[in-house]
Amino acid sequence: MEPAFELEIEGTVVDARRHRRVRVPAPFACALSRRGLARWFSQDRDGLGVVFDVSIGGAKVMTETPIKPGDRVALRLNLPKQASPATVDMATVRWANGQTFGVEFLSVSRATEVRLRKYLALNSQPAK
Repeated sequence: MEPAFELEIEGTVVDARRHRRVRVPAPFACALSRRGLARWFSQDRDGLGVVFDVSIGGAKVMTETPIKPGDRVALRLNLPKQASPATVDMATVRWANGQTFGVEFLSVSRATEVRLRKYLALNSQPAK
């Protein structure tokens, strides 16, 4: 698996992610569950979060929900100007720092991928 982080090589910082991240113009909400999508139907979610960066392959999220690297989560992304949330069936937490963490999307439906690509094309401001 390719790394999903920045490396410093001879004084130069290189972004080693597979997918280019986009800093969202205005952070948007998401809901997350560590117990999978079945929890959505009972409305029993583990927590809410705010997305700051997103790509086709993952996102940077802030939440008050306790999260640690290796956790598997399902996400519902409330992409701006869209009628319903985009669902990420499965993601894994790659890093966590306080209330902020990075997830790699492992299972995304074709419909969600199309919605993410459209959102990214309309909001293509590279993340810092």
